[in-house]
Amino acid sequence: MDFYPHIRKIIHVDMDAFYASVEQKDRPELKGQPIAVGGSSQRGVVAAASYEARKFGVRSALSSVVAKRNCPELIFVKPRFDRYREISNQIREIFHEFTDLVEPLSLDEAYLDVTENKKDQESATYLARDIRNMIYEKTGLYASAGISINKFLAKVASDINKPNGQKTISPKEVIPFLEGLEIGDFHGIGKKTAEKMNRLGIFNGADLKSRSLEFLLQHFGKRGNHYYQIVRGLHLSDVQPTRIRKSVGAERTFSENLIAENDLLEKIDHIADEVAARLKKHQLSGKTITLKIKYSDFTIKTRSITLEDNLSQKNKIYNYAVALLRQESLERSVRLLGITVSNFRTEVREENNFIYRQLKIPF
Repeated sequence: MDFYPHIRKIIHVDMDAFYASVEQKDRPELKGQPIAVGGSSQRGVVAAASYEARKFGVRSALSSVVAKRNCPELIFVKPRFDRYREISNQIREIFHEFTDLVEPLSLDEAYLDVTENKKDQESATYLARDIRNMIYEKTGLYASAGISINKFLAKVASDINKPNGQKTISPKEVIPFLEGLEIGDFHGIGKKTAEKMNRLGIFNGADLKSRSLEFLLQHFGKRGNHYYQIVRGLHLSDVQPTRIRKSVGAERTFSENLIAENDLLEKIDHIADEVAARLKKHQLSGKTITLKIKYSDFTIKTRSITLEDNLSQKNKIYNYAVALLRQESLERSVRLLGITVSNFRTEVREENNFIYRQLKIPF
């Protein structure tokens, strides 16, 4: 306890195969079946996969063609994001029954700071169990949770007993847990970074902890300081209920590759309309517009322009996106287009000045 004078109790809640589970809940004939949300048997990418499909190596971001090859019985389901948002809002209402310090990361996961909570419950472990039970009672969906002293550890813990489970890492368990954790299981350390660490003789947390700050800065730049801190259980980022959206965008993968400008302009028109609607919904406007182009060979190119004034109107988004399309000749046929608006007007937000008390009771 002496190493963590201002201990917090953080829960990371992560819905289990959220999109796929919603589809299986709404369509009983899909229950127990290997399904992929998004894409098709011919093209596109998987947005989410049921646990039945994951047994065959089907996962998000996997090419639909490869997914179907891995799992011939795979059922492709068109995504229904309005439905996912509806249920996500129900889940967030549940979170706020326990605490107002809720930081959503996406539709299916969030951090909750329950150091002080509306239930006057000292045990974050019990709170996580109650939250998961309430989610199931109200939505029929399962959630997993990680509980610990900071966001990093809670995020790592939530993956350990998936699906429909939870894991608590108490203060006294933090260092032993981190020392025994394989380097590839550290949240934020991707495959390439893990491979680089392995080449440097770093295979687990104990190896990482044995390296000096100077060594980590030399080999990983500014991220070295982050690695030095997290392996010691230090991660001071607060749960931010007013987390600021950095960009708004939409993209489309086409059923057939496109090359004719008229066809591309028609797609840009539809995408610009969707982006404008999302900006309006969130009352945002931005100065930077980015056009994403994915060619038939899967190479991706982006073209951006930053304006003097903020914009959110559909016609302006469309006009600038078209200008970016015409900026250079297309290299080959196009399978995907996307438009993103970012660089939003700076908003003044109230900082979280919550003062954390030192805990005297185990997790």
